[in-house]
Order: sequence, then C-alpha cells, then structure tokens
Amino acid sequence: MAFLSFRRACRSPRFGLVVALVALAVLAFSVAASGSANSKSGSAVLPYPVSSEELNDLLQECEVVQALGQQKLHHHGGHDGAAPSTMTAKIFAVLFPGSPAVNALLATLYISGPPNFLLALCPPNIDPASLSVMVAFAVGGLLGDTLFHLLPEIFVGEDDERIDRARLVLVEPNRNLLLGAAILVGFLTFVAMDKGLRIATGGNGHDHSHGSHSHSHSHESDAKAVTTSSDAASSPGSAKSRGKKGGKGSKKESENDDSRAVVAEASTSVKLSGYLNLIADFTHNITDGLAMSASFYASPTIGATTTVAVFFHEIPHEVGDFALLIQSGFSKRAAMGAQFVTALGALLGTVIGILVQEFGGNSASSTAADADAAAGLFGTSLQWGDMLLPFTAGTFLYVGTVAVIPELLETSLEGSTKLAELRKTLVQFAAIATGAGIMLYISWH
Repeated sequence: MAFLSFRRACRSPRFGLVVALVALAVLAFSVAASGSANSKSGSAVLPYPVSSEELNDLLQECEVVQALGQQKLHHHGGHDGAAPSTMTAKIFAVLFPGSPAVNALLATLYISGPPNFLLALCPPNIDPASLSVMVAFAVGGLLGDTLFHLLPEIFVGEDDERIDRARLVLVEPNRNLLLGAAILVGFLTFVAMDKGLRIATGGNGHDHSHGSHSHSHSHESDAKAVTTSSDAASSPGSAKSRGKKGGKGSKKESENDDSRAVVAEASTSVKLSGYLNLIADFTHNITDGLAMSASFYASPTIGATTTVAVFFHEIPHEVGDFALLIQSGFSKRAAMGAQFVTALGALLGTVIGILVQEFGGNSASSTAADADAAAGLFGTSLQWGDMLLPFTAGTFLYVGTVAVIPELLETSLEGSTKLAELRKTLVQFAAIATGAGIMLYISWH
C-alpha cells in the first residue's frame, strides 16, 4: 500500500520539480566549490616578478620536480644534503670564508697585491715580447671563465647546491635580451676606451695588448730613436769643431738644434703615452673590481673562478705596464709606485659594485615584497645589480679576443725560421688550452 502511494507521488509534477531543484542545487554547489579551489590555488602563486630562490622552493613541492631530484641524487650516488666537498672547494672555502662583500674585497687584494709585488723581481730592461706565452695562458683563463662560468650563470644560473634537488629555469625572453644588451655595452665600453687612447697618443699602434687599454710597447722604437738622437746630440762640441774645420759650423749648429728638437718631441710623446697608459690602467682596474663584486654576489663558485682568471691575467698585464713606464722614462721605484696607485682602482671598483648590489638589488636575492616595492627593469625581473655580471662578461670578451688575440696572430720571420715560428705558435696554443682547461676543471668539480 505504501509502495503504491510512493509510485503515485513520483508520477506527480510536484515531485519532478523538487528533484530538479535538488539537482540544480547540487550542481551550483559543485561549481562554487570548484571556483573556490581554483581561487585558493591561484592565491598560492607568488605575484610576478618572483625571485629565482622563491620559485625554486615552490617547484620543489611538485612531484615531477621531486622525481627529477631523486634522479639527480642517484646519478651522483650520494646522500641527501650538500654535495660532497672537493679539494678545490675546500681551498676556495679557506680563501673566501665570508659574505659576498667580504669575499669580493679579499679577491681584490689577491688580484692586486701579488702581481704588484712581483714587479720588484722584474729587471728594468725586461722584454715585453717574452711574455707571449703568459699572455696566451691568461687569454685561455679569461675566455674559459667567460664561456664556462659567466655566460651560463648569466642566462641559466647555477645548479642547486643540494644534490637531491633539481633546479628549473624560468624562460623570460625580454630578460635575456636585456642581459645580452649589457654584454654588448661592456664590450663597446672597452672598444671606446681603446679607441680613445689611440686617438690621444696620436694614432700610434698598440702592439702588446695586455688588457682593455692595449698597452703600447711599440713605443720601444720611439725610445730607441730617442737614444740614438741623444747620442748624436751628446757631443755637440765635437760636431762644431769638425764643422769649423770644414768651414760649415753654422750648418752643423742648425742640424744639432733640429736633432735636439726631435729628441724633445719624441721624449714628450713617450712620456705622454706612459701617463695615458696609467689613466687607462686605473680605469681597467675599476672594471676588475666590478667583476669581483658581481661574480661573488652571483655565487661563491663564480667569484672564485673569476678571481683565478683575473689573477693570471694581471701578471702579464702589470709586467707589460711596468715595461712601458720604464720606457717612458720612469725609474723602477717610480714605476712600481705608479702601478700600486692604479691598483687602487680595483678596490674602488669593488666598493662601487658592492654598493650597487646592496642598494640596487638583484633578482636572485629579492623577495616578492621587494619586487612589488621596486619593479624590475623594463617590466622584467632584473634589477640593476643583475647588470654588472653581463657587463663584466662583455669586457672579458673584449680583453680575451680583440685586445690580445691580434698580438698572438702576429708572425715575424725576421731572425727566425718558419719551423721556429710554428713551434712558438704551438706553445701559445698549448698555453691557451691550459688556461681554459683550468677553468673547465674548476667548473666541472
């Protein structure tokens, strides 16, 4: 009887309306719940732009990224935590034990102090051409540091220090364009410096290039010309006596006056080149200091490898400048003092770089709140501090290619055979490979 009553109720229009209303209510509830879940998931995402560290921490919650981290751990065959420390890492930890700012200042002392103290052991008449092998080694180190460390760090970044965590990269096209522009600015800055020095010295060639300012040792011929003219002018009395004997004293006196004028003009030109070289050397050292600060704020590894590369570059660089100053009329003590003063440019550059990093910020250390307070450059996640490292890479590219490679390409067969020149070339290539190989080894381990 109750069953028949239920069947009659189901057939009534009111019952169908009730069922339809209940279904609509359930559907509306499910849609509302889905929208709430989506809004909650959306609010969990940090506002753009987001720092790389915050992004990396968020990605570690993804199961796919966790699986990649386990594969990385299995590949290294280690245990959870930090990667095993190598001998190279232990040495760097001793040399650079502090914060990025402290490490940058220490690195500046390392690259400026020892090369300047080595000048005390250099003879005043050192031949700059004998530094070709050391220059080739420095080129390999600079190019190796740029290609193996700086450029990958600029565009991709470093792997996570924990061997159980994978690190992904957020591709931001406009960000890469700005970084490339900063590299070009660094490159062209050194082109302008080199061109300006050439114009200031009257267009004289700069054959022995040890850095941004292309240290001129082609003035050696000028120095020889000065010496020869001085020898000719050192005995005016004998010339006059011979002139009187021949009845041509006035003509000889005129020639002696012309020779003295040539000596004075040549001496002024050589001294001017020496002082201009000091100015350019001071400017170059400022960029070395910027490189130290930018690299250590990027990562300890990048800072350490950049320090090694710049150190090996500074040795022939300082010796070449020392030889030029001697040729310009400086005494050995005065030349060493001048080199010490220019070394202060590296300290100035380091301090400027630290200030830019601390107050200008960088995308790696900035938080989401910082990103909201100070928008990135041209709508990207980049800050002013991020532009120092690509600027440094541009300067290194110039020093390692345009400023030095032409010297290594020079071939002179005067006084030597083709076989001797070929042997010299092979030694230079071996030195380049050694310098780059050291940078690769440090990066690999």
